[in-house]
Amino acid sequence: MVRLRRNQQAMIKEYHPADQMRCPLHFCVGQEAVPAALSVILQPEDYLFSHHRSQGYFLAKGAPMRALFAEVYGRETGANGGKAGSQDISMSSVNFYSGAILSGAVAISVGVALGLQHKKLPRVVVAGFGESATDEGVFWEAVNLAAIRRLPIVFACENNRYSTFSPMFKRRTRESVHEQAAAFGIETRALFGNDVVAVHSALAEAVQRARTGGGPTLVEAFTYRWNGHVGPEDDDYIGYRPKAELDFWKANDPIELLEEKMRPAGLASESSNAQLIAEIDKEIAEAFAFAKNSAFPTEPDWEAINYDPTTPLADRLLRDVESGVFNHAQADAIPGPY
Repeated sequence: MVRLRRNQQAMIKEYHPADQMRCPLHFCVGQEAVPAALSVILQPEDYLFSHHRSQGYFLAKGAPMRALFAEVYGRETGANGGKAGSQDISMSSVNFYSGAILSGAVAISVGVALGLQHKKLPRVVVAGFGESATDEGVFWEAVNLAAIRRLPIVFACENNRYSTFSPMFKRRTRESVHEQAAAFGIETRALFGNDVVAVHSALAEAVQRARTGGGPTLVEAFTYRWNGHVGPEDDDYIGYRPKAELDFWKANDPIELLEEKMRPAGLASESSNAQLIAEIDKEIAEAFAFAKNSAFPTEPDWEAINYDPTTPLADRLLRDVESGVFNHAQADAIPGPY
């Protein structure tokens, strides 16, 4: 959590006035508990999908910090060659994918879980998202399919109450997701999302259930973003959330809450904290230097970006669909269970 917090704070400080980062950034200060818990639960072979507030999840899956920094600086050494930015950053080598389309990554994650089940692979898919994703119909279609097929997936909902500037009570009749999800027949858990020990316990149980054939679980963690919806700029001048509400959540900082438990047990001290921060700050400084010293991408090969040479049949069919020549005869000729 400290690593993610300092990462975000460093980016916020650097974003202006340098103005060298090449994309919008949706920071997750205050919401460190869920990605931190997942970072010690998921195995390398598992899949993690994320919404647009992706940086914590990217690091949680073991992706290198310097690849994140280089990507948001638009450099060719970034996770996606500087072409995706923060909202769509992905890294297939660690099975991590994010997406800016609201609830889009959730729908894709269910497809991946279906594929893992079909291949009988003991892997788990986690879909991380905010409560705003549940305003989309495709989210509930995804939950329904996961429930029917008992797919190996965990839905990790970070409920921070706001869709940009719109509070949840103005968008729906109930301010919870787990109650509605339970109606689809899946296991659900709701908890205080700033208690990382409770978050870890719930997610670890859900991942184990999915891995052993127990089906999907939705974990709803009630948490809060300290920063504005997007960018380092403060957006509280709009007046969409009360100051007392923000003060409450800052007083329940997930990092401080954990440290309060660790100190009496002899698991944290001033010296150990100072050493940890020094190591993290060194990593952050190296990530900045790596990004700033990397080259910008050359003119892209759009063919290579949009089509994969390892899947010639799929790409040929995609071209045919786009050109309008694909027909039922072609579909019938495709081998396999379609």
